[in-house]
Amino acid sequence: MTDFRLAVVVLAAGEGTRMRSRRAKVLHPIAGLPMIAHVLATARHLEPAYVEVVVRHQRDEVSAAVREYLEDAIVVDQDEVPGTGRAVELAVQALPADFDGDVVVVSGDVPLLDAVTLGSLLEQHRAAAASATILSAVLDDATGYGRIVRDADGSVTAIVEHKDADDTVRAITEVNSGSYVFAASALRELLPRIGTANAQGEKYLTDVVALLREASAPVAAVPVSENWRVAGVNDRSQLAEQAARLNAMIVRGHQLNGVTIHDPASTWIDLTVTIGQDAEIWPNTRLAGATTIDRDATIGPDTTLVDCEIGEGAVVRRTDATLAVVEAYAEVGPFAYLRPGTVLRGGGKIGTFVETKNSVIGRGSKVPHLSYIGDAEVGEKSNIGAGTITANYDGVAKHRTTVGSHVRTGSHNVFVAPVTIGDGVYSGAGTVIRKDVPAGALAINVAPQRNVDGWVAANRPGTAAAEAAAAASAGDDAPAAE
Repeated sequence: MTDFRLAVVVLAAGEGTRMRSRRAKVLHPIAGLPMIAHVLATARHLEPAYVEVVVRHQRDEVSAAVREYLEDAIVVDQDEVPGTGRAVELAVQALPADFDGDVVVVSGDVPLLDAVTLGSLLEQHRAAAASATILSAVLDDATGYGRIVRDADGSVTAIVEHKDADDTVRAITEVNSGSYVFAASALRELLPRIGTANAQGEKYLTDVVALLREASAPVAAVPVSENWRVAGVNDRSQLAEQAARLNAMIVRGHQLNGVTIHDPASTWIDLTVTIGQDAEIWPNTRLAGATTIDRDATIGPDTTLVDCEIGEGAVVRRTDATLAVVEAYAEVGPFAYLRPGTVLRGGGKIGTFVETKNSVIGRGSKVPHLSYIGDAEVGEKSNIGAGTITANYDGVAKHRTTVGSHVRTGSHNVFVAPVTIGDGVYSGAGTVIRKDVPAGALAINVAPQRNVDGWVAANRPGTAAAEAAAAASAGDDAPAAE
């Protein structure tokens, strides 16, 4: 149910220079989604009346991601005035003038902060009738963080940024996580009064706390139970840490739902992946994007699936596949490469060192090994011989190959598209098929073998091959033993 007295502001205007990236920090992915998408999902679960995202750096790219993952979010542009205080001030100005509820403020680079934690923070804020409530954390090493300063009775008196703190304040281990709940009325009144006279030359949102205390307004701070939930991502190392933590939770969730995952540490699963009961995942496997795996399927080891559909009981081993469909009880690998548009029908096989692209392999048909099948359609119960190639490109356009059902092609065939091979066809080894083959025919075009005796001695005298041939010939001429 929508909470019409609640707005959520997501701060996503920063450049994130420590990422050393051409990509905006909040767009770096974690578990298959940009960081900002995780934060927006958390905001949505709070069911607020308004979600606002403050943007500046790479404004268009960040705004596009916001629209993709939360279509009705309000995008607010930060101006030239730096700082979180100015960002929230602009967001509050963008709210309806009669909005008089609470404003939750979160950062776009804190992907693991969950709705349960924020919901509890909001409940405590409202129960205490506070003007501001800070989500805090107690750290062993608080270097770089704003400190929560309390008075003798435990009430919050200020948040002091690390660069502005003296030694006494720096000794405090309770820090500001960067997530808050404010009364909208307090923000409207106090944010215009905040200046930029500090070490960073920014308009600090945290200065609202000091102004509230001057007015004897209640300010609370609630320590988070698990510090990693409020950990921000500022560089690639922290990105990897949070990605690993989230992945461990995703893997555990699948295990608790009945999926066997043999090595959680080497198995990476995007948040968007679904896996059926009794599926089995072997080590060094990555499941990404919109991949779906049905029950009883076996995946891995050493397998990457991106946006793939894997059917019930299918087996996919040592395979790299993208936008491919493997139907029930089909088998893929080892060492197969399935490119977009590959469909392997039920009970079929794509085997060792086979590459497929934009092709349908029919029910029960097999491409066992050492082949390239591109822009093709293979019927049911056919077998494509080892080393077969569909020559699908004429230098200008791609053409299709059609192979019927119950076809048996020889090793090292080349199908020069466009070409159609009828049902029940056989072809000889080494055949290059350039024209259609009618149903039930045998296709062969290999010239008769011709042996030129003495060619090596005449053309490669003095070589090891010539010497070996001569020795063999001498042995052939020796008299038989009696």
